[in-house]
Amino acid sequence: MLLAEDDRAIRHALERALTLEGYAVTAVADGVEALAQAHKTPPDVLLLDVMMPGIDGLQVCRVLRAEGNRTPILMLTALVETADRIAGLDAGADDYVVKPFDVEEVFARLRALLRRTLPVPAGASGTGSGNDSVRADVQISDRQVEAAGIRMDLQARRAWRGKRELELTRTEFELLELLVRNAGIVLDHSTIYDRIWGYDFGPGSKNLAVYVGYLRRKLDEPGAPQLIHTVRGVGYVLRED
Repeated sequence: MLLAEDDRAIRHALERALTLEGYAVTAVADGVEALAQAHKTPPDVLLLDVMMPGIDGLQVCRVLRAEGNRTPILMLTALVETADRIAGLDAGADDYVVKPFDVEEVFARLRALLRRTLPVPAGASGTGSGNDSVRADVQISDRQVEAAGIRMDLQARRAWRGKRELELTRTEFELLELLVRNAGIVLDHSTIYDRIWGYDFGPGSKNLAVYVGYLRRKLDEPGAPQLIHTVRGVGYVLRED
């Protein structure tokens, strides 16, 4: 983990807490050092303060994302206005914590971000046995993931069905990536909510169904098989029928 915070007291306190939590922490005091360290030894996750001298946290985000770096980024900010939070997300941050913060909230948000970057283990969907629990042919590399006729360039954040490029929002891209990485495996609602949004909205939420609908409309082609299938009462699976 890379921690960038210019306030010495906060930096040292977070470094101690994160180390005790089991993280291997590299702590730096400004954005220049953060970029240099990220290039030297790419971390699993970044924890960046927004307001730092020289290069601030937002600029660090923009530079890394422009380079195609998709490392999860959690921002620390004293700015509480909605516009400030939107600016951080637009710069490429994945989530934010507002100061003053509870360190347990930082831990929880870091765990959620790290879970999003890992594929769901086979059999973890809770669907039992059957063909829907068998992983399809999935090709994964550092840069690309491919299954069921879908190809995704993870660094460039581009996706294609066959030769047709898909125009996807950030959330649509992450949802499709999760489904492609686990093609052939039924993912339950709770698993998808946890990986994409970091928490479960509950059984009454229509949020996931709405985004699946968006993805289906963008993926569907006349005469071609549907790729995203609903498993009633459980969740969704990506496969070619």
